[in-house]
Amino acid sequence: MLEEQYMRRAIRLAGLGLGRTNPNPMVGAVIVKNGCIIGEGYHRRCGGPHAERNALASCTEDPAGAVMYVTLEPCCHQGRTPPCTDAILENGIAHVVIGSRDPNPKAAGGAEILRRNGITVTEHFLQDECDAVNEVYFHYITTGRPYVAMKYAMTADGKIASCTGASKWITGREARAHVHELRCQYTGILAGIGTVLADDPLLNCRAEEESSGLEDRLSESPRQPVRILCDSCLRIPTDSRICRTAGQYRTVIAYAHGTQKKRSALEALGITLLELPEENGRVSLPSLMDALGRMEIDSILLEGGGTLNEAMLRAGLVQKVYAYIAPLLLGGRDAKTPVEGIGFPTPGEGIRLSAPAVSSVGGDLLLEYRLCKFIY
Repeated sequence: MLEEQYMRRAIRLAGLGLGRTNPNPMVGAVIVKNGCIIGEGYHRRCGGPHAERNALASCTEDPAGAVMYVTLEPCCHQGRTPPCTDAILENGIAHVVIGSRDPNPKAAGGAEILRRNGITVTEHFLQDECDAVNEVYFHYITTGRPYVAMKYAMTADGKIASCTGASKWITGREARAHVHELRCQYTGILAGIGTVLADDPLLNCRAEEESSGLEDRLSESPRQPVRILCDSCLRIPTDSRICRTAGQYRTVIAYAHGTQKKRSALEALGITLLELPEENGRVSLPSLMDALGRMEIDSILLEGGGTLNEAMLRAGLVQKVYAYIAPLLLGGRDAKTPVEGIGFPTPGEGIRLSAPAVSSVGGDLLLEYRLCKFIY
């Protein structure tokens, strides 16, 4: 069916904006006239022209009377860019086929405006496939909180480090490169102070460096995520790599207690401090998610240790899991695992995951899950 082919092409185009449009949605548009594609485009970056305007600008002939296939309802408000409905009307598009409705009350209503101005509109076309493109955006708009994906690498016997604490490297080079590509896709990276004290990580995106020698490289310089740390008592050393590079990478530290001297020292380095309520002796994670949402941080890659992972899961703040599994056995009763804490008393009380999407990344496996059950 040609109509499905046109919309699926628009979906593929939308995906080209991955990691560039946040906190806006990814959108693709295809314009068809007399059975031929005469224009196409996608939303390339936040603040830039939307997919509909890029598609219209690319037209090889007059689009009057054409059909536009667009993955998300055209916006009808003045935001960072002018309304797309205006451009559609001005160019004489006759029929608009829409995949997803926009849940943002500011942007919604475009379909009705088009109808009122004489344009035929078809909605919910391949909606499930179009919705899947923007699961991050939909979650952020409807909850006001970031979409959180928990990532960890473990051995085949479930260890994220050996009994001595050594963790470099459990997975191979290809899996590590894939992680850096994920970091480019999410707006922020969240870690706990325990990870910083143990590993002194940089928590930036080094996709091009890590992908050296691989076929699939990013075509542009990687976007750097916001580095976010949970550090309830501001224990982070000022000579840590996070602090030393705070002028280069945007860094946010969430805390509940800290001396004025330490706060001043961190702020002098360019670090944004978020003082938040305390919950069970630590920073309130729901309060942190609310604060990050207000900062337009729409998505987070959670790279915490077992303690932070468990706390985020118990708070119902995780939507997805990336589990990299290496063909390695480490053993050790005291070796760390991805989710620690006191655990759940019975399997029935645990956190249920979806069936996984399974792929090979070099010599390692990647399992991708959605959360089916949340704890509140």
